[in-house]
Amino acid sequence: MAGRYFEDWRDGEEIAHEIGRTVTETDNLLFSVMTHNPQPLHLDAEVAAASEFGRIIVNGTFTFALMVGLSVADTTLGTLVANLGYDKLVHPAPVFIGDTLRARTRIAALRASGSRSDAGIVTFEHELINQTGTVVCRCLRAALVRRRPA
Repeated sequence: MAGRYFEDWRDGEEIAHEIGRTVTETDNLLFSVMTHNPQPLHLDAEVAAASEFGRIIVNGTFTFALMVGLSVADTTLGTLVANLGYDKLVHPAPVFIGDTLRARTRIAALRASGSRSDAGIVTFEHELINQTGTVVCRCLRAALVRRRPA
């Protein structure tokens, strides 16, 4: 099990996740189609070329999901009870097909669960960074994480 128990986290701790991912046209196309998102900026090269970005922009919800997914192995794999919510989600810069993305996480807060003695709440601040070092996505994720078994 790669994830950590509640007691294993320290406030302010930072993790640079090792696994990265280069975004493909297929990733963007399939995610947009699976989620019924017909936005031409994601799917139509001609429309996107005429935009201020000059090319297709990767679907932002794919970008967000990839950011969280890249963090799971180092954070909550096998210890997660439930994700409680996401807050302050921003996309400070666009993602383009061919961008290689890496995630990093900082522990923003820790607190015991008020309703479950076997779990605590960890607030993760996730960031997704492209190959030039630009932050392309950021959010806070509150997760209910198991405590270490007695």
